[in-house]
Amino acid sequence: MSDRAALVVMARYPSAGEVKTRLASAIGAQRACALYRAFLHDLDARFAGGRRNLVWAFHPPESDFAAVVGAGARCLPQRGGTLSERMHNCFGDLCADGFARVLMIGADVPHVRDEWLDEAEECLERADVVLGPTEDGGYYLIAMRAPHDVFTGIETSTPHVLVNTCEKAAAAGLRLHLLPTSFDVDDLDDLVRLRALITDAGNASRMPATAALLRE
Repeated sequence: MSDRAALVVMARYPSAGEVKTRLASAIGAQRACALYRAFLHDLDARFAGGRRNLVWAFHPPESDFAAVVGAGARCLPQRGGTLSERMHNCFGDLCADGFARVLMIGADVPHVRDEWLDEAEECLERADVVLGPTEDGGYYLIAMRAPHDVFTGIETSTPHVLVNTCEKAAAAGLRLHLLPTSFDVDDLDDLVRLRALITDAGNASRMPATAALLRE
Protein backbone atom coordinates (compact mmCIF):
# COMPACT_ATOMS: atom_id res chain seq x y z
CA MET A 1 0.00 0.00 0.00
CA SER A 2 1.20 3.50 -0.78
CA ASP A 3 2.32 5.65 2.14
CA ARG A 4 2.43 8.83 0.09
CA ALA A 5 0.85 11.91 1.63
CA ALA A 6 -0.29 15.05 -0.18
CA LEU A 7 -0.77 18.54 1.15
CA VAL A 8 -3.15 20.22 -1.27
CA VAL A 9 -3.76 23.95 -1.17
CA MET A 10 -7.04 25.17 -2.63
CA ALA A 11 -6.19 28.47 -4.30
CA ARG A 12 -7.50 31.02 -6.75
CA TYR A 13 -5.42 32.77 -9.34
CA PRO A 14 -4.38 36.06 -7.68
CA SER A 15 -6.27 38.68 -9.67
CA ALA A 16 -7.35 41.97 -8.08
CA GLY A 17 -11.06 41.97 -7.41
CA GLU A 18 -11.28 38.17 -7.59
CA VAL A 19 -9.56 37.17 -4.34
CA LYS A 20 -10.22 38.11 -0.71
CA THR A 21 -13.17 40.31 -1.67
CA ARG A 22 -14.32 40.85 1.92
CA LEU A 23 -10.86 41.99 2.90
CA ALA A 24 -10.63 44.09 -0.26
CA SER A 25 -13.65 46.10 0.85
CA ALA A 26 -11.53 47.34 3.78
CA ILE A 27 -8.01 47.65 2.32
CA GLY A 28 -8.63 47.82 -1.44
CA ALA A 29 -8.54 45.18 -4.16
CA GLN A 30 -4.88 45.71 -5.10
CA ARG A 31 -3.62 45.39 -1.54
CA ALA A 32 -5.81 42.37 -0.87
CA CYS A 33 -4.45 40.71 -4.02
CA ALA A 34 -0.85 41.50 -3.07
CA LEU A 35 -1.47 39.99 0.36
CA TYR A 36 -2.96 36.86 -1.21
CA ARG A 37 0.12 36.53 -3.45
CA ALA A 38 2.26 36.76 -0.32
CA PHE A 39 0.25 33.92 1.24
CA LEU A 40 0.87 31.78 -1.84
CA HIS A 41 4.59 32.58 -1.84
CA ASP A 42 4.98 31.74 1.84
CA LEU A 43 3.07 28.45 1.59
CA ASP A 44 5.13 27.41 -1.43
CA ALA A 45 8.43 28.34 0.21
CA ARG A 46 7.47 26.54 3.40
CA PHE A 47 6.07 23.28 2.05
CA ALA A 48 7.57 22.67 -1.40
CA GLY A 49 10.08 19.86 -1.20
CA GLY A 50 8.80 18.75 2.19
CA ARG A 51 7.92 15.23 3.26
CA ARG A 52 4.39 15.72 1.97
CA ASN A 53 3.84 16.25 -1.74
CA LEU A 54 2.64 19.84 -2.20
CA VAL A 55 -0.20 20.13 -4.70
CA TRP A 56 -1.80 23.40 -5.80
CA ALA A 57 -5.47 22.93 -6.72
CA PHE A 58 -6.21 26.13 -8.59
CA HIS A 59 -9.22 28.00 -9.95
CA PRO A 60 -10.19 29.10 -12.53
CA PRO A 61 -8.86 26.07 -14.40
CA GLU A 62 -7.88 28.08 -17.48
CA SER A 63 -5.58 30.42 -15.52
CA ASP A 64 -1.79 30.20 -15.71
CA PHE A 65 -1.40 29.37 -12.04
CA ALA A 66 1.94 27.62 -12.58
CA ALA A 67 3.47 31.03 -13.28
CA VAL A 68 2.52 32.18 -9.78
CA VAL A 69 4.15 29.47 -7.68
CA GLY A 70 7.60 27.93 -7.72
CA ALA A 71 9.15 26.20 -10.69
CA GLY A 72 8.29 22.53 -10.81
CA ALA A 73 5.25 22.93 -8.56
CA ARG A 74 2.47 20.42 -9.11
CA CYS A 75 -0.65 22.31 -10.19
CA LEU A 76 -4.03 20.63 -10.48
CA PRO A 77 -6.99 22.50 -12.00
CA GLN A 78 -10.11 22.36 -9.86
CA ARG A 79 -13.06 20.55 -11.45
CA GLY A 80 -16.70 21.30 -10.66
CA GLY A 81 -19.25 24.04 -10.54
CA THR A 82 -19.23 24.68 -6.78
CA LEU A 83 -16.46 24.74 -4.22
CA SER A 84 -17.91 21.63 -2.58
CA GLU A 85 -17.78 19.76 -5.89
CA ARG A 86 -14.26 20.93 -6.56
CA MET A 87 -13.02 19.82 -3.14
CA HIS A 88 -14.65 16.41 -3.51
CA ASN A 89 -13.19 15.95 -6.99
CA CYS A 90 -9.75 16.95 -5.77
CA PHE A 91 -9.80 14.25 -3.11
CA GLY A 92 -10.94 11.76 -5.74
CA ASP A 93 -8.19 12.74 -8.17
CA LEU A 94 -5.39 12.56 -5.62
CA CYS A 95 -6.54 9.31 -4.03
CA ALA A 96 -6.82 7.79 -7.52
CA ASP A 97 -3.26 8.97 -8.13
CA GLY A 98 -2.05 6.81 -5.27
CA PHE A 99 -1.92 9.16 -2.30
CA ALA A 100 -2.77 7.31 0.91
CA ARG A 101 -3.41 10.47 2.93
CA VAL A 102 -4.64 13.80 1.59
CA LEU A 103 -4.55 16.95 3.73
CA MET A 104 -6.35 19.96 2.24
CA ILE A 105 -6.05 23.56 3.38
CA GLY A 106 -7.02 26.91 1.92
CA ALA A 107 -4.51 29.51 0.76
CA ASP A 108 -5.77 31.92 3.43
CA VAL A 109 -4.17 30.11 6.39
CA PRO A 110 -0.45 30.89 5.96
CA HIS A 111 -0.22 30.61 9.75
CA VAL A 112 -1.25 26.93 9.82
CA ARG A 113 0.92 25.19 12.39
CA ASP A 114 3.15 22.24 11.55
CA GLU A 115 1.89 20.35 14.58
CA TRP A 116 -1.70 20.62 13.31
CA LEU A 117 -0.68 19.07 10.00
CA ASP A 118 1.25 16.34 11.82
CA GLU A 119 -1.72 15.64 14.10
CA ALA A 120 -4.07 15.45 11.11
CA GLU A 121 -1.89 12.94 9.32
CA GLU A 122 -1.30 10.84 12.41
CA CYS A 123 -5.00 10.77 13.29
CA LEU A 124 -5.88 9.38 9.86
CA GLU A 125 -4.62 6.05 11.24
CA ARG A 126 -7.79 5.85 13.32
CA ALA A 127 -10.12 8.51 11.87
CA ASP A 128 -11.77 8.69 8.47
CA VAL A 129 -12.13 12.47 8.44
CA VAL A 130 -10.03 15.10 10.21
CA LEU A 131 -11.27 18.70 10.39
CA GLY A 132 -9.60 21.88 11.63
CA PRO A 133 -12.44 24.14 12.83
CA THR A 134 -12.49 27.90 12.34
CA GLU A 135 -14.21 30.28 14.71
CA ASP A 136 -16.62 31.44 11.99
CA GLY A 137 -18.17 27.98 11.70
CA GLY A 138 -16.11 26.61 8.82
CA TYR A 139 -12.85 24.70 8.74
CA TYR A 140 -9.28 25.50 7.71
CA LEU A 141 -8.27 21.88 7.07
CA ILE A 142 -9.88 18.65 6.01
CA ALA A 143 -7.96 15.38 5.70
CA MET A 144 -9.04 11.94 4.52
CA ARG A 145 -7.57 8.66 3.30
CA ALA A 146 -10.39 8.12 0.78
CA PRO A 147 -12.69 10.49 -1.13
CA HIS A 148 -15.65 10.25 1.25
CA ASP A 149 -18.45 12.55 0.17
CA VAL A 150 -18.81 14.95 3.08
CA PHE A 151 -19.36 17.83 0.67
CA THR A 152 -22.51 17.30 -1.41
CA GLY A 153 -25.43 19.44 -0.31
CA ILE A 154 -23.40 21.62 2.05
CA GLU A 155 -23.44 25.31 1.27
CA THR A 156 -20.00 26.84 1.76
CA SER A 157 -19.29 30.26 3.27
CA THR A 158 -21.96 29.91 5.94
CA PRO A 159 -21.65 29.62 9.76
CA HIS A 160 -22.93 26.04 9.57
CA VAL A 161 -20.32 24.39 7.33
CA LEU A 162 -18.46 22.61 10.12
CA VAL A 163 -21.60 21.39 11.89
CA ASN A 164 -23.19 20.21 8.64
CA THR A 165 -20.00 18.43 7.60
CA CYS A 166 -19.75 16.67 10.96
CA GLU A 167 -23.39 15.61 10.71
CA LYS A 168 -22.86 14.27 7.20
CA ALA A 169 -19.78 12.33 8.31
CA ALA A 170 -21.64 10.86 11.29
CA ALA A 171 -24.60 9.85 9.13
CA ALA A 172 -22.19 7.96 6.85
CA GLY A 173 -20.64 6.15 9.84
CA LEU A 174 -17.29 7.90 9.43
CA ARG A 175 -14.94 8.37 12.37
CA LEU A 176 -14.15 12.04 12.97
CA HIS A 177 -11.31 13.91 14.66
CA LEU A 178 -11.20 17.66 15.31
CA LEU A 179 -7.98 19.69 15.41
CA PRO A 180 -7.47 22.87 17.48
CA THR A 181 -9.68 25.77 16.42
CA SER A 182 -8.09 28.61 14.45
CA PHE A 183 -9.10 31.19 11.83
CA ASP A 184 -8.65 31.97 8.17
CA VAL A 185 -7.98 35.44 6.83
CA ASP A 186 -11.26 36.71 5.40
CA ASP A 187 -11.71 40.25 6.70
CA LEU A 188 -9.94 43.11 8.42
CA ASP A 189 -10.34 41.68 11.92
CA ASP A 190 -8.64 38.48 10.73
CA LEU A 191 -5.82 40.51 9.21
CA VAL A 192 -5.28 42.34 12.50
CA ARG A 193 -5.13 38.98 14.23
CA LEU A 194 -2.63 37.68 11.69
CA ARG A 195 -0.44 40.75 12.23
CA ALA A 196 -0.44 40.03 15.96
CA LEU A 197 0.70 36.46 15.30
CA ILE A 198 3.50 37.67 13.06
CA THR A 199 4.97 39.79 15.85
CA ASP A 200 6.25 36.51 17.24
CA ALA A 201 9.65 35.81 15.64
CA GLY A 202 8.85 32.17 14.96
CA ASN A 203 5.69 33.01 13.05
CA ALA A 204 7.42 35.78 11.10
CA SER A 205 10.05 33.32 9.89
CA ARG A 206 7.31 31.02 8.58
CA MET A 207 5.59 33.87 6.72
CA PRO A 208 8.36 36.22 5.56
CA ALA A 209 6.58 37.57 2.47
CA THR A 210 3.38 38.21 4.41
CA ALA A 211 5.32 39.79 7.28
CA ALA A 212 7.19 42.08 4.91
CA LEU A 213 4.00 43.22 3.23
CA LEU A 214 2.26 43.92 6.52
CA ARG A 215 5.24 45.97 7.70
CA GLU A 216 4.63 48.26 4.73
